[in-house]
Amino acid sequence: MANTWWELQILCEPDLEDSIFWRLETFGCRGTASERKDNNCLVKSYLPQFQAHILDLAALSLWLRQDALCIQLPVPVMQWQLIDEQDWATGWKQYWKPQEIGDRFLINPAWLPIPDSNRLIIRMDPGVAFGTGEHATTQLCLESLEMRLGGGSTSFFGKNQEIEDVVIADIGCGSGILSIGALLLGAKQVYAVDTDPLAVKSTVENCSLNSIAPQRLIVTEGSLDVLTKLVPQVDGIVCNILAEVIIDLVPEMSAIALPTTWAIFSGILLEQSNAVAETLEKHGWVVATLWRRKEWCCLNVRRS
Repeated sequence: MANTWWELQILCEPDLEDSIFWRLETFGCRGTASERKDNNCLVKSYLPQFQAHILDLAALSLWLRQDALCIQLPVPVMQWQLIDEQDWATGWKQYWKPQEIGDRFLINPAWLPIPDSNRLIIRMDPGVAFGTGEHATTQLCLESLEMRLGGGSTSFFGKNQEIEDVVIADIGCGSGILSIGALLLGAKQVYAVDTDPLAVKSTVENCSLNSIAPQRLIVTEGSLDVLTKLVPQVDGIVCNILAEVIIDLVPEMSAIALPTTWAIFSGILLEQSNAVAETLEKHGWVVATLWRRKEWCCLNVRRS
């Protein structure tokens, strides 16, 4: 982990918040939070110093400007400074509060007391991994998992499968939030992969935080080539990354699917959904539903 971090502060219109979160994620920022400032939104995000030079930050500022102009909103104001690791560790966490998602989940920061709630509580300390439940794409995925697994059994082509028998692949697991959510809903086992070693570490730690037995959540650094060596086929797939990455991985994901396999894909901007859907259909998937939140969408699909 870096000893010195860039702290980025972006003052923007509230309607720009989600697109800025997405842009920061694709840039490689870790630990992003926001707060209201009068009628505006102040987004703070953190990036290891070695990962970006000042010219890179200037380019990011230009991209944010172009994003705003494309949808005819006022241009955000971006500033940056270097801070030490201790300031980073406390800087963004103070803004992250418990959050209810869907009908079943409550995301609770690990450093706060566990609330008295009938919901399924996911304790999270994402560290430097993406995935706190704040972003629309994560929320859509958790709500989709709730729909798939929330009833005790799931049905495909008239055949019921008990939830406790379901094996799921989490591709690009980040902080492990979707893996943990699936297991709390009753899935038997999750195989999770991520190309970022810090994400793998974060997923393992969050698994322990939620008292999940290690054999139920198998997490490994890598992508689908690693996953296919761990498990030949799965009942469900969750994948909250980026549209272009999903498109590239669809052929490999199809290879681990059963005739009854379902999948949840997010990290997709609405204008990218047709390209993702077309690729899925070419490889034997049917888009059952498209859920939208602001400019983001989530595709719930099944094998044709």
